[in-house]
Amino acid sequence: MTEKEEAAGARLSRPGLRGREAELERLRAMVEAVRDGEGGGTALLLGEPGIGKTVLLEETVSIARARGFVVSRGRAEELHELAPLASLASGLLHGDPPLLAAEDFAHLAGHHDQRIWLVERLAQLIEERSAGAPTLIAIDDVQWTDPLSRFALNVMPARLLASPVLWLLAGRENPDLRGDVPRTTTLPLRPLSGAALAELARDALGGTAPEHVTELLDGAGGNPFLAAELLAGVAASGADGAGLPERLVLGVRGKLSALRPGTLQFLRIGSVLGRAFHLADAAALCGRPAAGLLGELREAIAAGLVEDDGERLVFRHDLLRQAVYADLAPSARRALHREAASRLVAAGRTSTDAVPHLLKSAEPGDEEAVRLLGRAASDVATVMPDLAADLSVRAMELVPPHDPAVFGAGERAITALTRAGRYTRARGIGDVLLARQPPFDVFARLQSVLGDTLWHLDEIHELTRRSTAALGVVTDPAVRARLTARLALAQSRGRDLGTARRTGERAVAEAECAQDREARVIALWGLGEIALNAGECASAVDHHTALSAFDAAFLPEEVVARVHLDDFDTARHLLRTAGADPVRPAMLMWAQASLNLGLGRLDDAEADLVTVERLEADIQVPANLVNVRVNRGRLALLRGDREAAEEHAEVVRAAVAGRPNTGNHAAHQYLEALLADADGDHTTAAERVRSAQRDHPFVRWRLLRSHFVEAVRIALRARDRALAVDLATQAADYASDNPAVPTAQGTAAHTAALVNADHGLLERSVRILLAGPRPLPLAAARADLGRALSSAGDPAAVPALTSAYEAYARAGAGSEADRVRAELDRAMTGSGRRPARPRPVQGWDALTATERKVARLVAAGHTNRSAAAALVVSAHTVNTHLTSIFRKLSVNSRVRLTRLVLAQAGTDAAGPPRSPDPAPTGKARGVA
Repeated sequence: MTEKEEAAGARLSRPGLRGREAELERLRAMVEAVRDGEGGGTALLLGEPGIGKTVLLEETVSIARARGFVVSRGRAEELHELAPLASLASGLLHGDPPLLAAEDFAHLAGHHDQRIWLVERLAQLIEERSAGAPTLIAIDDVQWTDPLSRFALNVMPARLLASPVLWLLAGRENPDLRGDVPRTTTLPLRPLSGAALAELARDALGGTAPEHVTELLDGAGGNPFLAAELLAGVAASGADGAGLPERLVLGVRGKLSALRPGTLQFLRIGSVLGRAFHLADAAALCGRPAAGLLGELREAIAAGLVEDDGERLVFRHDLLRQAVYADLAPSARRALHREAASRLVAAGRTSTDAVPHLLKSAEPGDEEAVRLLGRAASDVATVMPDLAADLSVRAMELVPPHDPAVFGAGERAITALTRAGRYTRARGIGDVLLARQPPFDVFARLQSVLGDTLWHLDEIHELTRRSTAALGVVTDPAVRARLTARLALAQSRGRDLGTARRTGERAVAEAECAQDREARVIALWGLGEIALNAGECASAVDHHTALSAFDAAFLPEEVVARVHLDDFDTARHLLRTAGADPVRPAMLMWAQASLNLGLGRLDDAEADLVTVERLEADIQVPANLVNVRVNRGRLALLRGDREAAEEHAEVVRAAVAGRPNTGNHAAHQYLEALLADADGDHTTAAERVRSAQRDHPFVRWRLLRSHFVEAVRIALRARDRALAVDLATQAADYASDNPAVPTAQGTAAHTAALVNADHGLLERSVRILLAGPRPLPLAAARADLGRALSSAGDPAAVPALTSAYEAYARAGAGSEADRVRAELDRAMTGSGRRPARPRPVQGWDALTATERKVARLVAAGHTNRSAAAALVVSAHTVNTHLTSIFRKLSVNSRVRLTRLVLAQAGTDAAGPPRSPDPAPTGKARGVA
């Protein structure tokens, strides 16, 4: 054996490493890649208990520390599912030095915003700490992580992929983590081979194992922990292993059988409390003072079953705890868990400690369990909505069916399920409770909370029917106000907006009389929706401004309303005041996308839309998916990327299938119209526009108000004059209702000009739109004016077409820019201009202007958060831009990006002055 092989053998002599050479080498390579600036990554160690995950994790921690990593090493615990971020905190707050300061985490833990905010802030802190040194975050027993830690582990590795952060997660075969995070290496640990077991035996016994020991090892099933326990027993009982109980191979019961009854009872009670437990808690359950258990504690430690970490007693391996726990009869386990919950509550411990035991023991009629489960659900609702829903449902199930308290518990369960996005389950529970014919006021309350559920299910007719029925019997003023507000919201989707408005105004008055906050929020929201659907932009702004002043969470709705009003300055100001940590980040990004679309910043709008979809996918509530993909499809067509537009349309088709939301169906039909028109099938395109208007009576306001011109062109190309005239009439009506909105006035003149072939109206449209904030409607009017003038041989066509071309090119609307450029070249015979080349899809020139800014800021040492502050955008947006930058530049870390930016800067400095970047025309993908 060579010196190198001997060193390797010595390094692998600990139990759990024999037979794991390949896995350890892959982990070592990942550590070195992160250290060398290759970006972050994730390693999953998966396998059964005792298979060697923990030993590999600890060895990797040692390797990382030796290479200068800051290490966070934590462990999840089975009974800590109610403590938000407990699994991550166990490692982040310990170590030398700790990865996070205690005050950082205290700020996080005490924040009552949504989980997206918490996890994003945590990611920012880790990003900042890892800027000075590579970081390893290792978590053992990841299958038991609390829901918020699990959510964080599903989101943060991708979010921090550019930073030198290595995630090392050890768990069982199904850790319930996403498998789509880039640069994830999964290492399934299989049973050890016979050769590896023989090496393990040689390590433990100092020589070749006797034949009967080899036979015993075969019974260990290749499990390193069981094999090591068996070999330890052989070594302790003599070289020949005589007298060693063969049942050691199956577990640890051989050790238990030799214990005194008192020690065994102490360990059994400890196993109920969890793998780690406090001596005082075990003593309380034993009915003895802690000092009276010192003898039992010494015996348990001497037997190698538990260890004392200075704060708690810890079973040396979870297999040991499971073996002890399995010796308890099921009825005894249930009784001990229930007693543990009562003892913990009596000792002043929180529901976080007591409720896990209640979940294993409470039976119907247990009022204390119902109360504690309800309190725990309320405590975690904002950051762990799914867990809150599960706890609320369990509390309801513990109330006997004929106990009147079941209705209150059911109401809380419906609310929690709806907040968690589990609408069908919420409705099912509500219908079961309503079938029991509760008293009228209870009936009304249930219908009120079900209103939110039905709204999210797009069951508008059912929401209207149920709200109306409940209003006929309700006596509670607050519940009446909520029901009236829900009815107004439902009526906002109907055809009689006059009735809807009166219902909304009545709801506001009832909410004020009842002093009910929820009713006031819903009523103002409903009035805002009604005004937008009616095309009354000023009224919509009034209602949404009042709503956001009353509840800042609705600031995005005010931004969107102001964009419709062409009040872009106020919209910008509101987005800045939202701060870096908004309560509803996805909706705020949607508002920002709406503003950037209006401003003609198509690349930035695309990044915003991608971010909206990512944030909604993180929480698995894709509320804006259809609108996001419809807009991205339209952007793709503006760039001339028919393939990408089709991909977006496929997502929309799947999303609207089986959903009754008429607005989504109308948006889908409009995108299909654009696709058909791009393919030259103008007749089908026109029919799709008609279908969009049939599907939703107010799509003309919600979707077409900014696309009237596009829709009229489709109708005229299809020779459907009736449709073109109808659309122009709608545009005129919209302008009449919004005299202070330049886009509305200019669009009305533009559509009328197209229908009537009136050059004078085109000129008027251009003059009006020049006073507005939207460059693309102005470019469209100038392009049509230029075409008309060119047909008439008027040289004034050239400046009109030139202005249109430049606006489209600046916006990144390559397809429109190319179309206008061709007409401009015809109008400028012999101009000699070269067609603008398309933006490439890879390399530095593929980056958008904002992406270049982000790249330079990151190269200068900015974190996502500080770069976002410099650009006055969200850190979420910066993350989206970075993802696109890495893809276009084929880099995977900030280090490599910095090198490339510095090299590009050197090239620019050495070369001749560069002309401005070519206009982004032609077929080029956007941010993905």
